Amino acid sequence: MVGVRHTTAFHTDRDANGRLLSAPEREKLLKPYLPAKPQKQPTSQPGKPAKRLQHTPRVRPAIRHAIHYLLFTIIHAVFSIYIRVRQVYHAIVDRVLAILYYHHRTPELIKRDVKSLSRVPKHLSVILDLPPEGGKKDRLETLVNDACEVAAWSACAGVPMLSIYERTGILKSSLPHLHRRIERNLTSYYGATSPLKPTVSLRAPHLPSYSPPHSPPLSANDMTQPSEPSRPHLNVLLISASDGRQTLVDLTRTLASMAQDQKLQPSDISAELIDAEISESVMGEPDLLICFGDRVVLDGYPPWQVRLTEIYGVQDHVGGVEYHVFLRGLYRFAKAEMRFGR
Repeated sequence: MVGVRHTTAFHTDRDANGRLLSAPEREKLLKPYLPAKPQKQPTSQPGKPAKRLQHTPRVRPAIRHAIHYLLFTIIHAVFSIYIRVRQVYHAIVDRVLAILYYHHRTPELIKRDVKSLSRVPKHLSVILDLPPEGGKKDRLETLVNDACEVAAWSACAGVPMLSIYERTGILKSSLPHLHRRIERNLTSYYGATSPLKPTVSLRAPHLPSYSPPHSPPLSANDMTQPSEPSRPHLNVLLISASDGRQTLVDLTRTLASMAQDQKLQPSDISAELIDAEISESVMGEPDLLICFGDRVVLDGYPPWQVRLTEIYGVQDHVGGVEYHVFLRGLYRFAKAEMRFGR
């Protein structure tokens, strides 16, 4: 590193006493900081044979490169064949199960399929995706149809709580319209006058719940017959990506502000408090989460609510929302062993 005295001499061309430096003195002062001179290659003298050029290997690197390329090609071919065979196998299995297990819009068949299950999730959650192809109206119509089908399957299977996650939140745009579509779909399953047709209520975080009265309204005879069982009820919750990480951020800011204002002690902030606040503002933790895609991708799903949730997805599934995937998810949940950290 250049010292302060040398730095001053470089800038002013004078030494510490103020004497002007000559050109040889300046060169001498600069010489220690210059790089070493490159050594010249020795040249052959006249009458002596020139030194032979150094041989550069070319065959061995070429052989090594060919071996590496061959191994890469073999590995790539083996994995490609494996993935194709796996996709064909899963496609055949999906088609066979879709034929064997089809509901035919009959609640009795769905109840028969889930009758042998030891337990049914009290809170079922599904992930639906807005189709990328087609116009906006057609894509929304496909998404609404999928939501109505899942709601009907859940009601027939005896699931009391269903949460539907769609990343963009487009399903929240019109709760009355979605409620009418779900009611119409349940009518196609149960009939218009069936006393077993479930009632449905819709809600979304930070939005009022939508639960219209019975249609048709209950008569006086129906209200005075306590022996008949009450109609089952299905709660449908619509959530989106804005209800996930952003909710945790807002809750963190609120708790930090309350702690700074001495309204809350930092020692009072616990996992139980956070769980209670998030469950009240968004939703509780689902028992089962079903992904209808070809792989398990949460895509911004609220992270706090899936700590102990059983997540199910079908590998290489490209058929979209299908009943046999829904049914296989229920069977997987019934066989799952909940250790809860033990």
